[in-house]
Amino acid sequence: MRKMLEEFKAFAMRGNVLDLAVGVIIGAAFGKIVSSLVNDIIMPPIGLLLGGIDFSNLFINLSSTPYSSLAAAQEAGAPTINYGLFINNVIDFLIVAFVIFLVVRWFNSLTRKPEAPAAPTTKECPYCFTQIAIKATRCPNCTSQLEKTS
Repeated sequence: MRKMLEEFKAFAMRGNVLDLAVGVIIGAAFGKIVSSLVNDIIMPPIGLLLGGIDFSNLFINLSSTPYSSLAAAQEAGAPTINYGLFINNVIDFLIVAFVIFLVVRWFNSLTRKPEAPAAPTTKECPYCFTQIAIKATRCPNCTSQLEKTS
């Protein structure tokens, strides 16, 4: 049991696990900000442009009793399809996905790609083992005739 606790501690203290935990916490807070942005800033003007529609109040009432608002239907426990809330959540998702795309794109631009190794300019003479020019056909040190390389 003690060994398992030590392994768990080593696992939990690794940097990538802590980074993940911080990312989840920041992501949850960021999600609240995006939800507020969508519900309080973006959707009211869109609803106004579409004739004063409040997307969060769009629903299909599945009961036979009419309700004037989604809140009234939910308070009465009526079954509803809340497609307006779904639209808000889709917009939330699209904004979060776009922001994450921008962050990943920015991060990738900061990390440099490793350069391809340069083509070799020398080779080893198979007879005297000295370094000679790659295009050489005769070793300048031991004067051996070399095979042509392509």
